[in-house]
Amino acid sequence: MQSESDALREIGLLLKQARLSSAMTQEQVADLAGISRPRYRDIETGTAAARATTLVNIARALGLEMMLIPLSMVPAVNALLRPSDEDDLPAFLTQPDESDHGSNR
Repeated sequence: MQSESDALREIGLLLKQARLSSAMTQEQVADLAGISRPRYRDIETGTAAARATTLVNIARALGLEMMLIPLSMVPAVNALLRPSDEDDLPAFLTQPDESDHGSNR
């Protein structure tokens, strides 16, 4: 089982990746989430834990939604999100290809 500090670092890394892909600063995320930048920095670096409500607010600031998934379902969810080979797309995309919308003319 994963230690608490490993879990905090993993959550922080995921938040940082989402923030960078959204081209946002820590200050911007913190403001939208209603927390201070130092508090957000500590959560992102995995040096501090956060309440579930704070994580929900941070996720929403980043355009994400948090979900609770039963541990027994995690391998299946990971398999859906990971391509089986280089030419195969995941079953679910985090950002749908906009070219697919409205192409039925």
